[in-house]
Amino acid sequence: MPSEFALINRYFKRSLTHTVLGAGDDGAIVKAAPGRELVVSTDMLIAGTHFLPNSAPESLGWKTLAVNVSDMAAMAAEPRWALLAVALPEVDEPWVAAFANGFFACAKAFGIDVIGGDTTRGPMAFCVTIFGEVPDGQALLRSGAQPGDEIWISGTPGLAALGLAHLQQRCVLNPTAQIACLAALHRPQPRVALGLALRGMAHAAIDVSDGVLADLGHILETSKVAATVYLEQLPQAACNTGIEHILATDCLLSGGDDYELLFTASATRHAEIIALSESLPLTLTCIGTIDSGTAGEVSLMDSAGKPVPFDKRGYDHFK
Repeated sequence: MPSEFALINRYFKRSLTHTVLGAGDDGAIVKAAPGRELVVSTDMLIAGTHFLPNSAPESLGWKTLAVNVSDMAAMAAEPRWALLAVALPEVDEPWVAAFANGFFACAKAFGIDVIGGDTTRGPMAFCVTIFGEVPDGQALLRSGAQPGDEIWISGTPGLAALGLAHLQQRCVLNPTAQIACLAALHRPQPRVALGLALRGMAHAAIDVSDGVLADLGHILETSKVAATVYLEQLPQAACNTGIEHILATDCLLSGGDDYELLFTASATRHAEIIALSESLPLTLTCIGTIDSGTAGEVSLMDSAGKPVPFDKRGYDHFK
């Protein structure tokens, strides 16, 4: 069995492009450019909570980093550096090699240096700390939403949650829907290009990890505003999979694990956002408006303007 340090050198030490000193010392050294701010975020993935224990290791490696890259996208930051802490119950080298391949494939796709981390024996878990750069004062925050803003969502929320429901045997997806939903679950695509393009255009943004309504709620509470969301304006891919309507709608509104960007912008920017959608190319959908009401309150409406009742906003680790 390889030692801890042999394992790191064999699978997790790669060439670097933005770094003075990487893995192998007591700490890494990075040099941020003048006029730039560092954005830092940490996310932990636990077996049985964030991923199924039998998940394919290469896809799990990709997702472990991708969900952190998504945080950088939500703040309009360019992802630069990442640290990876790993807990494994035992060393299965082919499994570790596949995981590392997926992790570094994501790092390469987004220009990230992996500069160190930690390994230990224990229940399977992965923790990434990621650093990004943004020009001074240009980070997108959750606190900037304003009454009159339009609310936008990227991509097709709800598919990842349906993929998980299929794996948990809560529904049976047809082969075409399986491919789309499992790809959304296992290989999320962080919207970095969108986040960078929204600098100076969006007022607030967040990545959708816990569900559209839950994460919209974080913007509303932080910005001290309310919102109206129109159910039929949401991208309907999840509801067009042939799955029972209640489950599909629940996945769409509160399923989570999408890692799409939800953002608000002035209605005067509507045409610019449509043009941005075409140029990326990436589906961007206006789903509602920001209102001056009770902080955090969401009014969900049908096509006739009647309220739609809903109970579950999204995932909460302690509920």
